[in-house]
Amino acid sequence: MTDDKISVVVVGSINMDLVARCAALPVPGQTLHADSFEETYGGKGANQAVAAARAGGQVKMVGRVGDGAFAKSLVENLLGESVDCSGVLSTASTASGLAMIAVDNDGENQIIVVSGANGHVSAQDVQDAAQAIRRCDVLLLQLEVPLDAVAAALEIAHQCRCRVILDPAPVPTGGLPASLFAVDLLCPNETEAALLTGMPTATFEELQAVSNELHRRGAVSVAITLGARGTVVSTGSSVRLIESTLVSPFDTTGAGDAFAGAMAVRWAETNDLISAVHFANAAGAIAATRSGAQIGMPTRMEIDTFLDTSHTTP
Repeated sequence: MTDDKISVVVVGSINMDLVARCAALPVPGQTLHADSFEETYGGKGANQAVAAARAGGQVKMVGRVGDGAFAKSLVENLLGESVDCSGVLSTASTASGLAMIAVDNDGENQIIVVSGANGHVSAQDVQDAAQAIRRCDVLLLQLEVPLDAVAAALEIAHQCRCRVILDPAPVPTGGLPASLFAVDLLCPNETEAALLTGMPTATFEELQAVSNELHRRGAVSVAITLGARGTVVSTGSSVRLIESTLVSPFDTTGAGDAFAGAMAVRWAETNDLISAVHFANAAGAIAATRSGAQIGMPTRMEIDTFLDTSHTTP
C-alpha cells in the first residue's frame, strides 16, 4: 500500500442485494405488489470497502464469495472500485451471500440476509491476511461474518496497535462478546445501541448513558448514528450531538455503511474525531438520497462539496 493514501482493511461480508421497491413495507402476513425490482451489490463489508475507497482510501477486502452465478460479478465489481480482492476467497459448493431488501416510498427498509459464503469466513482466513492488517492505518469490522473471524482480526490489530472501527451490526442474538467491545470506535445505530446495552435511547440524556455504558465495556470512543438527527459522539470525557444536514431520503440501505467507510478514512487522515463525524454524516446523507447500497456511495469530491454547500463544519 502506498504512503499517500490511508490504508484500510475491511473484514466482512460480500452480498448480492435483491431490492424490491413498494409504496409501504409489508406487515406480517401481508402480500404486497412491488413497484420495481433490481439486483445491486451489497454486504456490509463490501459496502464499507467501496465507501472507504470512494472517500479516498486504499482498501483491501477480506471475505468470501461462493461458486454460484453471482461470485464472479461480486469480485469484479469490487475490483472496479479499486478494492484489493486478494483476500477474497472462493467457497466450493456454497452460494454467495444474499440480501432480500424491501424499500418503501420514505426510504425505510426491511432486510433479510442469507449468509452463504460469508458464514465460512474463518479465523484462518484472517490470519492469512495478517500482514495487511499489521500494515494498515484502519481495520474496519462488522458482524455479518462469524464472530471468531472478527475476534481474530481484532487480536491482530491489538498486537500492532492498529486503529479499529467496529460497526456492531447485526447485533448477535446472544449479545456482543465482551472482547469485541475493546475497539477504538464503536459505531452502532440507535437501535443497535439499545440492543447492545438493554437501555433506552429516546433522549440525549439516555444516549449519553448508553455511551457511558459502552465505554465501560471497553470502547474508547462511541458514535451512535441517529439517521436524520445526526450522530451522538462520546470520547469518554465529553458527549455531543453532531447534527446532519437534512435530506430527502430515497433509500437508507447503505447510509450506515457510507458513514463507517468515510469515517475510517477521514479519522485516520486528521486524527480529529469530530471532523471525521461531520465528514461521515455527509457521506451517509448523500447515500440515503440514492438507490442501491454500493452504487450510491459518494466520492470524496461529492462529500467535500456537500459539506461546503451545506455550511456544515468539517
